[in-house]
Amino acid sequence: MILVILMGALLLAIGYIIGIYFFGSAVAGLIIALIVWGIMNLVAYFQGDSIILNMSGARKIGPQDHPRLYNVVEEMKIASGLEKMPDIYIIDDPALNAFATGRDPQHAAVAITSGLLEKLNRDELQGVIAHEIAHIKNRDILLMLMASILLGSIVILAWYASRILFFSGMTGGRRRSSSSGGGGFQIIILAVGIVLMILAPIIAQIIYFAISRRREYLADASGALYTRYPEGLASALEKLLNSNTQVKSANKATAPMYISNPFYKKGMAINDLFATHPPLTDRIRILRAMGGASYVDYESAYRKIKGSGVLPASALTASEKVGIRQASAPETAVDIGKKESSEIKDKIERTRETSDLMWRLNNYRTITCENCGTRMRLPPTYKAPLIRCPHCGYVNQV
Repeated sequence: MILVILMGALLLAIGYIIGIYFFGSAVAGLIIALIVWGIMNLVAYFQGDSIILNMSGARKIGPQDHPRLYNVVEEMKIASGLEKMPDIYIIDDPALNAFATGRDPQHAAVAITSGLLEKLNRDELQGVIAHEIAHIKNRDILLMLMASILLGSIVILAWYASRILFFSGMTGGRRRSSSSGGGGFQIIILAVGIVLMILAPIIAQIIYFAISRRREYLADASGALYTRYPEGLASALEKLLNSNTQVKSANKATAPMYISNPFYKKGMAINDLFATHPPLTDRIRILRAMGGASYVDYESAYRKIKGSGVLPASALTASEKVGIRQASAPETAVDIGKKESSEIKDKIERTRETSDLMWRLNNYRTITCENCGTRMRLPPTYKAPLIRCPHCGYVNQV
């Protein structure tokens, strides 16, 4: 709340300067700032989720398209106590990432990349989905929507005001004298305005990133609570850490929404002040230091790693002791061979599931060779009535 109020104060400060310098009235500038903010809020509140999903190239799927993913989302919806099942979207991208969007739990969606769906086992997928469901349950989506609109309003007002100041200076300045004071007052206002136009967007963006980082920690804690298995999310984040593929459809506006920085490359160092997310290494260490799956356990692990607290007092007060469950795969030494065989089989099955889903979403048709049984994928652009099997040479009807 404090960080959002600070962003709001920056917006009003820019409006005040615009009003004093261009209109001779602070009220006029404040009204302009609030109008810009209000219009952007209305658009984002009612259409923001659709805009973000379209920008990401996400496509909606149902229970029949990918039963494993749908079941995991349904499990985490029940575990979190969310009232409504969020819509599920797939982004055709080999990068490992996911995000949640929507203005409230009744209008929420979870989007994950095909790369993530293919690479994560069930425990890891549960961890990622639980993290995204937590963003919906904790109203982080609405909070980040408000913060992003404030940031956007500040950037827009600062950009246009600075251009007008520049061009008015080039043409001899403002000819109308201010009723509030003489030239000395105008010079002070101009100096303050120029400094504010330059610094306000930078300060607002730093505050915006700070909000994003704090809510990421809370979502990690909530995800561990919903799954009762912190290692699932830690292992998923470790795979994201070791991945070197960036999300093609991501941009600076949508970056804070993802579970990890979509522009991250292995070995790339980012200053914490300008980072959209906490360091993945810290998040993994905190999750693996948890002695249980409750908020109190996460807070204790965070204090052990970082030396200070991060979770809201309300979450800690209401927290109950929650134990950590066993992993889904067999863990005993006797079952090591079975475990490795099961993991290989699971990996092949995940690859096949994801591949089949993406073929269907891209409107490819499947033709089975009548002679040898080979399955062939035909793109939607294939219009010929016949297709030759690449294995046996038999000509099949399409």
